[in-house]
Amino acid sequence: MPPFASAGPAFSYSPPPGEPSNSVVTLNVGGQIFQTTSQTLALAGPDSLLSSFASSPPSSVPFIDRDPELFSVLLSLLRTGRLSSRAAAAFDPDDLLAEARFYSLHLLLLSSLAHPSLFDAFALRRSRLLPLPGRDPPSALAPSSVADADVSLIVAHGGKVSSFDPSLRRRSTILTPLPAVDSLLALGPLLAAGATDFPGLHLLDLRHSGGPVRHVLHWSPHPSATAAAVQAVGSSSDLLFCSFESCRRNASAILAIDRTTLEPVTEIARREIYGAELDSAIPATKLQWVPEFNLLMAAGSHSGPSGLSGDIRLWDVRSGEAIWDLKEKVDCFADITVSDSLSAMFKVGINSGEVFMADIRKLSSEKPWTCIGDGSNLGNGKKEGSGSRIESYGRHVFCSKGGDVEMWTEVLMGVVPSTRIEDGLQGERVMKRNFMGGMQASEEKKINLLGFGGNRMVVARKDEQCVEVWESSVRS
Repeated sequence: MPPFASAGPAFSYSPPPGEPSNSVVTLNVGGQIFQTTSQTLALAGPDSLLSSFASSPPSSVPFIDRDPELFSVLLSLLRTGRLSSRAAAAFDPDDLLAEARFYSLHLLLLSSLAHPSLFDAFALRRSRLLPLPGRDPPSALAPSSVADADVSLIVAHGGKVSSFDPSLRRRSTILTPLPAVDSLLALGPLLAAGATDFPGLHLLDLRHSGGPVRHVLHWSPHPSATAAAVQAVGSSSDLLFCSFESCRRNASAILAIDRTTLEPVTEIARREIYGAELDSAIPATKLQWVPEFNLLMAAGSHSGPSGLSGDIRLWDVRSGEAIWDLKEKVDCFADITVSDSLSAMFKVGINSGEVFMADIRKLSSEKPWTCIGDGSNLGNGKKEGSGSRIESYGRHVFCSKGGDVEMWTEVLMGVVPSTRIEDGLQGERVMKRNFMGGMQASEEKKINLLGFGGNRMVVARKDEQCVEVWESSVRS
């Protein structure tokens, strides 16, 4: 993994005997003189041209016939482990990536481009539309950086998966064995894909010429039963989580899988339907890891004779026990997310369309949710939130409402009304709403997918064969 400012060097460097460990090295790049240290150049790795200059004698000034301005950006990247927002705005990503490849620094650059530090939510602007081949609209997004595959955005549409390079100017598309991909998760060089009506979690290699399927993971409620279909995927740093539901819709479970060996580690959340208890085995349709608390959030909803009902559970994967469980009947969630940075869960009510917050540090089953909106739609029962999506990124929460997006941000206030504290927001913690887009929701098609990665927000709209990219930069 390339080094970041908060991490140690990705490569070790042992200077030759007698050479100072941090000697000054002078380089002439395109006629411009640069001075750095042997340790900094060694961070480029043994395959890089720059590491070969780490042991140059002080009297030697190697000449490199390349662009000095681009080199200065890459040298800064080596020194700090990150790409400054000013450099990201001033240079074309294609030019930076081409130069980084010359010095074998492209993996470090790709990881830096995907770093959330470049994301400025208040500077997000629509930058481009990315058309997709075929007639199927997007069904799942994975807008993250897969450095090993040089991919920064992956979109599922129908049974196809399209991947875009970091500049979003080159696209490749593969056909999967799945009739329609509903779940998508980037796992380094692999891609986890699943379908709600097709058995098995498929691990795809986007670059493999012999076919994309590297491995298929199955779960069955009983040895004699057929394999189950995938309802959701998620991951921690070492585990892959997959929610399965049997083909008869009468059993479900979450499987934890070792990301290195791809072997199942444990099974949690196993549920089966007995008789008329339809709500006893609602599968998780959203899985999200919460690193701060070392917990897995699993949530799913079901439409039955009594209306829409949902389950939200926080699981301790090591013990296989749910440490918190909530069954929702009134204003069940249309969508739900967890913000590790804010130590809170957020949901959008399917009836009211209001956004609610639950502080994970003091959860209760009696009154976990606090409405952070104006509450004007509470109790109207009009399904204002039907189809809304909610996602967290950094210290922000984004919720789609029709064709628009609203952003919730934590602000610090000197004095907080006592009602807020009583409702569950602690101390000076207040969430403020900001509207994005600048157009009336009726003028835009309904948003049905939201995703975030690096300095980008990716949006998919109903029945459109493209995705919409919003970017933040200094130029914005």
